[in-house]
Amino acid sequence: MSQTVLITGGAGFIGSHVANELLAHGYRVRVLDALASQVHGADRKRPCYLHEDVELIRGDIRDADVLDRALNGVVAVYHFVALVGVGQSMYQIEQYTSVNNLGTAMLLERVAKKRIRKLIVASSMSVYGEGLYELPSGEICTTAGRTVEQLRCHEWEMKTSGGQVLRPLPTPEWKTPALASIYALSKFDQEQMCLITGRAYGVPTVALRFFNVYGPNQALSNPYTGVLAIFASRLLNNQRPMIFEDGAQLRDFVSVYDVARACRLALESDAADVAVNIGSGETITIRQIAERLAAVLDKDVEPEITGNYRVGDIRHCYPDISLAKKVLGYSPAVTLELGLEDLAAWLSEQQAHDNFQEMQAELAGRGLVV
Repeated sequence: MSQTVLITGGAGFIGSHVANELLAHGYRVRVLDALASQVHGADRKRPCYLHEDVELIRGDIRDADVLDRALNGVVAVYHFVALVGVGQSMYQIEQYTSVNNLGTAMLLERVAKKRIRKLIVASSMSVYGEGLYELPSGEICTTAGRTVEQLRCHEWEMKTSGGQVLRPLPTPEWKTPALASIYALSKFDQEQMCLITGRAYGVPTVALRFFNVYGPNQALSNPYTGVLAIFASRLLNNQRPMIFEDGAQLRDFVSVYDVARACRLALESDAADVAVNIGSGETITIRQIAERLAAVLDKDVEPEITGNYRVGDIRHCYPDISLAKKVLGYSPAVTLELGLEDLAAWLSEQQAHDNFQEMQAELAGRGLVV
């Protein structure tokens, strides 16, 4: 008999792909999702991309009765429920903390009683803040940061007190967290709450620290979602992608198909009590990714470099994925070239409301854009 797995937040972008991956490997999948309007639109209907074999329970993770119903008979839980958005989290503080932190607490109280087989929680690269750096002397720096004065002067790179530029390195899981936003704090709380509870009650738990995930089913009209979705929304409306700072920020963009496979491997492996980076192993600048997306969409549109800075943004962060290879048997299979082509094919059939300017005005009005 097939085993039932619960995905909280499973009607969203990553969760829907994890559902597909699990169904393809013989699991039964149940999803608990509030279908928030910011992600799913004003009608908040079951998304057409959610596989027909997925059992959907619509409800809030903070509703005890809904949670009990969702957890009935499941052998494992993927906890993906979270409000997502660095900038938005800095002014919707109560809402982000309530959904992300309190929602996790209510889930864990029930998981502790049920003693499920595995708990996998979606964490984020945001917990690192800045990535790992190397000083000119060759020493490793885990606490690099930039002052507001630097940013106002458009001095974007990490520097020593003497003005020497630090070299970014792949960021391993042992790097000291540097929580630069309420969102980052809530994601770190989510992963640590799950790991602590899992250890205490004997529930094997894995926190997957996702880097920049992209692919079909992203919420294109949500201006607080992933950067590639925001760029895609602009380009589909023949608008220039807007880039903060100078566009030279280094990131790792990982296909959602690789992420979904990593999620399944986390369930089926012996990995427990560990946080693991999930990325592609490739680095690219924000400007380059905007240009490559425009090219695959056949849009002759150059990105606009704003020179502005958002509170909570970081300069360089990309992962060391050696631990994922070791404990999960994970290896990325989708190159950026193939992933962008697949994304472009999906985007060719989509429409998007470009809400970037409204987001920009909201943040600027609150002093969150420098």
